[in-house]
Amino acid sequence: MRSAPRIAILNGRLIDPANGIDEITGLYIAEGKVLAIGERPPGFEADQILDAGGKILCPGLIDLNAHLREPGHEHKATIASETTAAARSGITTVCCAPDTDPVIDSPAVIELIRRRAKQSGKAMVLPIGALTQGLGGEIISEMAALKEAGCVAVSNVHRPLKNTLVERRALEYAATYDVLVFLRPEDLHLRDNGCVHEGPIATRLGLPGIPSAAECVAVARDLALAAHTGARIHFRGISTATSLRMIRRAQGDGLPVSADVPAHQLHLTEQDVDQFNSQCHVTPPLRTLQDREALREGVATGIISAICSDHQPHEPDAKLLPFPSTAPGISALETLLPLTLKLVEDGVLSLSTAIARVTAGPAAILGIEAGRLGIGDRADICIFDPDHAWTFTEEGMLSAGRNTPFLGWHFNGLVTHTLFEGRIVYQNP
Repeated sequence: MRSAPRIAILNGRLIDPANGIDEITGLYIAEGKVLAIGERPPGFEADQILDAGGKILCPGLIDLNAHLREPGHEHKATIASETTAAARSGITTVCCAPDTDPVIDSPAVIELIRRRAKQSGKAMVLPIGALTQGLGGEIISEMAALKEAGCVAVSNVHRPLKNTLVERRALEYAATYDVLVFLRPEDLHLRDNGCVHEGPIATRLGLPGIPSAAECVAVARDLALAAHTGARIHFRGISTATSLRMIRRAQGDGLPVSADVPAHQLHLTEQDVDQFNSQCHVTPPLRTLQDREALREGVATGIISAICSDHQPHEPDAKLLPFPSTAPGISALETLLPLTLKLVEDGVLSLSTAIARVTAGPAAILGIEAGRLGIGDRADICIFDPDHAWTFTEEGMLSAGRNTPFLGWHFNGLVTHTLFEGRIVYQNP
């Protein structure tokens, strides 16, 4: 790979929540890292100058959960296609879910993913290892070996564990080696065969519902086991107000617990499932308006410290069956920043807080050196025009998956440049 050029980014508004920076200034990059902020360093000669007047510079976005599909499900997407979509969206670090084929439960699969990501060269791909072998929910994986090979966390994705004893043993193992555990809280028996939120919409449509209790019961169980084992846990995809209250209390008690929310849960509700819209078939399901407002408040107060995409690209046929039989999930990389910025328009978040939830917040959860632009930090940068109005269309998408309910939505804030390791990997034509 060619060496990174020396780049000067001038006149942009630099917002770096991790370092408390919000000012119009210059940013100077050399050898893939931030060389200086403010005045041009003595002797610095730029290979390229970017005038960012009227634009916002921030650290490259960090997505805590994306299903990149490769290896094994290349008919849905590939690492190359999805990191290209990520770059276009200002995302420079992507956590790859372990539900590939083969599952990410061995160093060999981790090496394959890292090699494919390096070939693409558009974003850092951080593998999440399987909590149990083959995601089978019964035999604990070799977490220490997975961490040593480069996994930033372990997870069983949406697959259930056999019982609470398996979860206890897994958390004890994780605590011993200080491995972060991603948990998607859901009681399998309470979920039953549900596909939407249990409520009046599900009843009217005749669809089997998933009660809020399916998540809340699991959150209570997971918090009890975390307190017992001392493991660091992160709740993936919280969707209910009750879960949020329990997490808030646990954090107040000093438990090492964090949480994220998919961006779509902050905008859509069960009402959007009306007319059997399979593009709104997601896991966890879209909840009530009251739940959505509670999640927004949780993001604003920092109880939820990260917004993620929960990116799940599918081939077109996966969404064409009767609603309960369609594949859940949204192709969401390309709406992560627009939906986050829409929270600023709605008065839910300040611009600095919104950027923090997709940069510094996820970095702190993972414990990685990213999501900041201090001197010497890796030059992963997103530049966007906050006043550029645009419409999200299928033709404009770069992800291999076009399954999204946001087609036709109007957004303000368009990414113009993305830099990864000091190289421009996306530039708006």
